[in-house]
Amino acid sequence: MRPASLALMAAWLSVVVVAAGQPLAPQAPPDPTVLGRTTEGFTLRLAQKTGHVSNYDESKVPAYTLPDPLVMFDGRPVRTAADWKARRAEILKTYEEDIYGRVPANAPKVRWEVASTDPNARAGAVLRRVVGAIGTAADAPKINLDVYTPAGSARPVPVILLVNFGGGPARGAGPAAAPREPPVAGEILARGWGYAVVGYADIQTDRANTFTDGVIGTTLARGQTRPMPGDWGTISAWAWGISRIIDYFETDRTVDSKRVAVQGFSRLGKTVLWASAMDERIAAVFSGCAGEMGSSLARRDFGETVDDMAQNFHWQFGSRFQQWVGRWNEMPVDAHMLIALSAPRPVFITGGTTDQWSDPKGEFLAEVAASPVYQLLGARGIGATELPLIDTTLATGDLGWHYHTGGHTLTVDEWKAFLVFMDRYFKN
Repeated sequence: MRPASLALMAAWLSVVVVAAGQPLAPQAPPDPTVLGRTTEGFTLRLAQKTGHVSNYDESKVPAYTLPDPLVMFDGRPVRTAADWKARRAEILKTYEEDIYGRVPANAPKVRWEVASTDPNARAGAVLRRVVGAIGTAADAPKINLDVYTPAGSARPVPVILLVNFGGGPARGAGPAAAPREPPVAGEILARGWGYAVVGYADIQTDRANTFTDGVIGTTLARGQTRPMPGDWGTISAWAWGISRIIDYFETDRTVDSKRVAVQGFSRLGKTVLWASAMDERIAAVFSGCAGEMGSSLARRDFGETVDDMAQNFHWQFGSRFQQWVGRWNEMPVDAHMLIALSAPRPVFITGGTTDQWSDPKGEFLAEVAASPVYQLLGARGIGATELPLIDTTLATGDLGWHYHTGGHTLTVDEWKAFLVFMDRYFKN
């Protein structure tokens, strides 16, 4: 063991005695990937396989060239909507095989049942608690979905599906275990729309080396502990769960299943972008601070990188994602192409001024680079090439953007801006 490693171990095992004489519990070992912080407070991380250290200096971002979303892999130009259909298929296949992992053929069906209905759960709304059993086993994992629709609505209503942190084995253990409602719930209902909430861990646990539970666990053979090479990581599993919820919406007469928007934040912001790419029934996307391998450009060496994602969150991706460590510029895809897979459907993306780890500028530039696809399909792109003023919404086109003051969060103002953005598409 290296001397530095021995020193770290000794520091970890030591017991600190405070002035009062009470010993403190041993501290967790330090994260060897964290080297410190910049003067602005941004975390510096080390990618152990490549030795790359986080960059937060715009002057040190190397030149990069993005793959053209309107040029086929064999070099043929994409000039028509029919051409784009073929281009979209090959981009989608690349993401399935080399980034997020494909859904295996033996992925189970979900059996949905309305467990209860409460007309008084919230003023002006009816709550239906819906439970989806994943597969046919007696102890099948359960997806718990709460659906709120305006009381007395005479026709099916648009719905915003929130894919939240929470759910899973901890559900029911207390308020923190239950997925949260949107902070603008009253405004959604006042517009005549509904909303639904699901906890992502109901679909699949979000931890390393825990593939034997959730939907992934239902697809593994006896003795198998992880997906086959090329098969799904947790992001693809969560996206699969979103599609199964849309299946349910198609059976719910109170829901307009052709007008369902999906919302997710951070890793779930990645998830909703990928879900929309795979499932064109999704009408709109609200992706907050999705960052690296989600809404920000991977080729832009700023903040979190491909190396960091592959090292620290490998279970979220297919196993073949590891091939791109240290080879970002060789990836055949980048974030602008993931966004473009939703075209011409509306996509709204956010970033934060102190969340530079997620590279908000790279998120905005990804929308800029996706815009030509929207324009080809008769829609409107982002409508700008330079970052707009902070705390202002850019939503003149079918790609929307908001850059808030603050960190890795989704603000109430961004929620309100998204609702205004969606008035164009959901208004009766």
